[in-house]
Amino acid sequence: MAESPEHILIVGPSWVGDMVMAQSLFTLLKAQNAAHRITVMAPDWTRPVLARMPEVDESLDLPLDHGELALGKRRRIGKSLRERHFDRAIVLPNSLKSALIPFHAGIPNRVGWRGEMRDLLLTDCRRLDKKQYPLMVQRFAALALPADAPPPEDIRAPALTFAEEQRTATLAAFDLGTEQPILALCPGAEFGEAKQWPAEHFAVLANTMLEQGWQVWIFGSRNDQLAGEAILADINTDCLPRVHNLAGKTDLGQAIDLLSLAGAVVSNDSGLMHIAAALAKPVAAIYGSTSPDFTPPLSEKVELLATDISCRPCFKRVCPYGHRRCLTELHPDEAIRALHKLTTPEKQPGH
Repeated sequence: MAESPEHILIVGPSWVGDMVMAQSLFTLLKAQNAAHRITVMAPDWTRPVLARMPEVDESLDLPLDHGELALGKRRRIGKSLRERHFDRAIVLPNSLKSALIPFHAGIPNRVGWRGEMRDLLLTDCRRLDKKQYPLMVQRFAALALPADAPPPEDIRAPALTFAEEQRTATLAAFDLGTEQPILALCPGAEFGEAKQWPAEHFAVLANTMLEQGWQVWIFGSRNDQLAGEAILADINTDCLPRVHNLAGKTDLGQAIDLLSLAGAVVSNDSGLMHIAAALAKPVAAIYGSTSPDFTPPLSEKVELLATDISCRPCFKRVCPYGHRRCLTELHPDEAIRALHKLTTPEKQPGH
């Protein structure tokens, strides 16, 4: 579909994983016209992800806390954007507040899904058919098309880039080597503990892979440092030199650089899971209270791991029954089998 070039403002999501999936929208917009200029407004913590998306021409910081209404501030930010003369705005979050800045910016074409009484703030406010668009990535990509267009086909999966020079510097900064294959563990999930596989399960998995000659790098935010330490506490003593707890030590950009070196990744349903998939890493993805039916890792090198107990998925941050069986009963040997499947080269016919 050929289109005249436009300057497009994307109001991006606040969650890192959602921002990764938004790249499929940016790719579709550039496919329509490579001269489109894409500016993404998003919280500062997501911008290292945007910096690794070649489709994004510019990112703007949204200087608001998660969930902050700040009506006056949003009005001032919107008015400050008027001189940029955006042609179109695409609003990815479904909240009323997320549509305020494009409205105050006077952007003539403001597109988004209906939600939170914001019909008057959008010029193209669409009713969502969840059966027609079951995946978040489909809902994002559809906003690049006219309202009456059929659902987009052949949506390109996210694909993050990195600079070799920057990656080498990050390796040196943390005194890491790549002589042994790297297993990346991502034991955190900002959503809550109902997404977090037990640290002792991660440790059993890590010990098995260490015995097979791997090294282990643990990733996460400052909130995940204790989870990383809990894993370390159960690592076999002779293997400890090959385990590095990087949780809370790297910034997100550095984590992306280092994840790009991993031979395999085991992750809870989190932003780092989506980043690993967008780096084309083999990913064993662990689901507790949530489901891959809406936001799966978008890669062909994925094994999805979940239990089939009746109360999941409940989509709760904390287990309402207190037992977390959806996670505790997902045994390490299942993740070990998934890793072997992901990392064992397939034999060619006749060999």
